[in-house]
Amino acid sequence: MLFSSLEFLFLFLPLCIAVYFILPRKAGNYVLLLFSLVFYAMGEPVYLFLMLFTILSDYIFGRLIEKKRERGKDPKGVLILAVTFNLSLLAFFKYFGAFTELLSDILLGSSLKPLNIPLPIGISFYTFQSLSYVIDIYRGEVKAAKDPFIPATYVTLFPQLIAGPIVKYGDIEKDMRGRRHSLTLAAEGVRRFSVGLSKKVILANTAGEMWETFALGFTRDSDLLSVWLGVIFFSFQIYFDFSGYSDMAIGLGKIFGFSFPENFNYPYISRSITEFWRRWHITLSSFFRDYLYIPLGGNRRGKPRTYLNLLIVWSLTGLWHGAGLNFLLWGLYYFLILSLEKAFLLKWLERLPSLLRRAYSLLLIAVGWLIFAADGTANGFSVSDSLAALKILIGFGGTALYTSDSLYTLLRSLTVLAIMAIASTDIPKKLTLAALRGERRRTSLSFLQNALSLSAILLSVAYLVNSGYNPFLYFKF
Repeated sequence: MLFSSLEFLFLFLPLCIAVYFILPRKAGNYVLLLFSLVFYAMGEPVYLFLMLFTILSDYIFGRLIEKKRERGKDPKGVLILAVTFNLSLLAFFKYFGAFTELLSDILLGSSLKPLNIPLPIGISFYTFQSLSYVIDIYRGEVKAAKDPFIPATYVTLFPQLIAGPIVKYGDIEKDMRGRRHSLTLAAEGVRRFSVGLSKKVILANTAGEMWETFALGFTRDSDLLSVWLGVIFFSFQIYFDFSGYSDMAIGLGKIFGFSFPENFNYPYISRSITEFWRRWHITLSSFFRDYLYIPLGGNRRGKPRTYLNLLIVWSLTGLWHGAGLNFLLWGLYYFLILSLEKAFLLKWLERLPSLLRRAYSLLLIAVGWLIFAADGTANGFSVSDSLAALKILIGFGGTALYTSDSLYTLLRSLTVLAIMAIASTDIPKKLTLAALRGERRRTSLSFLQNALSLSAILLSVAYLVNSGYNPFLYFKF
């Protein structure tokens, strides 16, 4: 599958950019739509028609809602139909196979065979975007597009089609109809793209290989240090993988004149789990808040209803990532912590020094990733393995604090761990802002940034050429 390889992107992008800027500006959306469809078809040729069917259906739903409202009729029935249609498609492809497998296990001796339905790449992301378009029309926040190519381009935009950020139609409606292009904006886009690319290729892939080594060799007798190293490397992998992809998407968006919303804001410097979820996958959190939590009543109907709403939201947040038990447990885990913080824990935390609050957050985040990683697919790391590893982390399992192998791994990885730790904070940004003071410094820094961006791209390409390990974790969601 070509989506598993960034080499394809380097062949695809120059051609797309060249055609986009050579042709008249009026053709811009059509060029992006065509290249986006080609981009998706290279990975999922059959499911391209599913995505187009979803887009066309939601375009029709949007037009029907607006026409009903113009005639003085209540369009709620159309909205219910649209929500049912979109979520049914998502549920079928994402959960029906797991449901039949569970049913087969319950009905012992049943001839029912589990359905192994391939999961369309990015279906969770493009379904949410397409559905939000219909909902926002119903709410009166945007107008239904008369030209079907506009919502089609919005949903299929290849920079963020596969793994987000989740972009609401209202965020880029003006950009869809006419956007500004400049060398300055394009340069910013290239720099942002290079940051994301180096995050993904250099940092995430390095951390991922270390995590795979741990997961494949994990046993109930693993030592404490090796478990901690495994969890730390997975925490870095998933952050640099996903935030790197988001940076690349935002950077490409700038090149084509779009302003995509930020998706990460240094989540590992959070001082509570509540703050963490304001910084991690911001567009997903915003989607569930705007389209589920608030419509359910949010925190406006008393404490019991608030916690029920949180339970619903976090159960679905977990299941949005997949049908596995690990994802549901992960969602319930965060429901429990966030409920405790809302009830009393945040007030207690505010009395503690900032360093202790960050340590509290990082510990709970690491445990959360240990649950999340237990999908039992690529490396066989299962939920039972996750629970065994968790017991070791808290001192109720394992054979030793460390072994010679794990100690050697730690010493060999100290430099890369330090780089990843610094890169996951706002320290580089603060240093950059400090260097920006003064016109001469600004000119020198601009040259330096461009040189570093080029170096990052070249170094990333070198890593790609020399390494066969290049997964995108969020492509499967």
